[in-house]
Amino acid sequence: MDVQQKLDVLGSAAQADLACGKCGEGQTRVKDDIGRWIYPAVRQDGRTVKMLKVLQTNACEKDCFYCATRRGRDIRRTTFQPDELASTFDQIHRANLAEAIFISSGVAGGGTRTMERMLATAELLRGKYAFRGYLHLKLMPGAEPSAIERALQLADRVSVNLEAPSSEHLAKLSSTKRYAEELLAPLHIARKLIDNQPALAKKSMTTQFVVGAAGEQDREILARTAQLYRDLALARVYYSAFQPVENTPLDGHAPTPLIREHRLYQTDFLFRQYGFTFDDLVFDARGNLSVESDPKTVWAIHHPEFFPVELNRASKEQLLRVPGIGLLSAARITQSRRANKFLSIEQLARVGADAQRAAPFILLNGRQPARQLALF
Repeated sequence: MDVQQKLDVLGSAAQADLACGKCGEGQTRVKDDIGRWIYPAVRQDGRTVKMLKVLQTNACEKDCFYCATRRGRDIRRTTFQPDELASTFDQIHRANLAEAIFISSGVAGGGTRTMERMLATAELLRGKYAFRGYLHLKLMPGAEPSAIERALQLADRVSVNLEAPSSEHLAKLSSTKRYAEELLAPLHIARKLIDNQPALAKKSMTTQFVVGAAGEQDREILARTAQLYRDLALARVYYSAFQPVENTPLDGHAPTPLIREHRLYQTDFLFRQYGFTFDDLVFDARGNLSVESDPKTVWAIHHPEFFPVELNRASKEQLLRVPGIGLLSAARITQSRRANKFLSIEQLARVGADAQRAAPFILLNGRQPARQLALF
């Protein structure tokens, strides 16, 4: 198999791994004549870069019941040797087709042995090819602390896919992975290394959940998410709606509706940007988020004591609790009202807020704006 064929096979296999800012929110590949597996990625500084996502190998000894590369499944298997992958990316990078790379892998020969091949690739990129751009490395299940430390030294970001919110749920997805020992442990080790070594202070971590494959509730996923943000200071959590793969044990199971994934991302954004906590969330009788309304609106409906909010006096934190008012529009409101009071729905719309959604929850100079909506 030539390099182009390997890139197609191992790039395709990596597409389900949500490794970058935009990859979990309507990911779109950037078409090119080399890889075809290049995605827009948002860095921590907000800059968008083009990222190649690829596996070191799609050979795997794990039996994840939903996974296209699980052991025993009849697919075309191949492997990039470290110098082969490093030199291939160097060509892509020099052609200005990609500025960043994400390297994951099937587990072949144990977590540490697999990581040795990935680390060898990363060392060649940083050393032989003098690549100074963004590098994301997946930490393999059960990887030894020394391999995790080296990954942090080489990469800008590392990640481990937890896949499920608990060991009980993971058991429904795999018989060959141990939740605490193989998946959570590398994240804890990485967090301790980052906290204790100043040279690693700017490194970050992420994880990913498969949504709906193990019968878990949104409540359980988000409780684990909140804990990860609080205890391990993860940069991001990603959510992937389960979609059945042919010739896997979960083939035939109903796919998870994409609206469920979307609601989880909306809630995650409330955690990271809006000051919401797990205790603020409202779940239905099944322990799931509403599919009819976004989680911020559901919170507002269940907290009438908080409303209406006076637009001309409310703090930024209060404004961010109002449906229809986002980060940018809240900042514009606090800036604009220094010169002129908000007196109409039109003024609110002009700063970028969703005035229709916000109207039932606000006052404009002491007056409810609902009557203005008919004219708006």
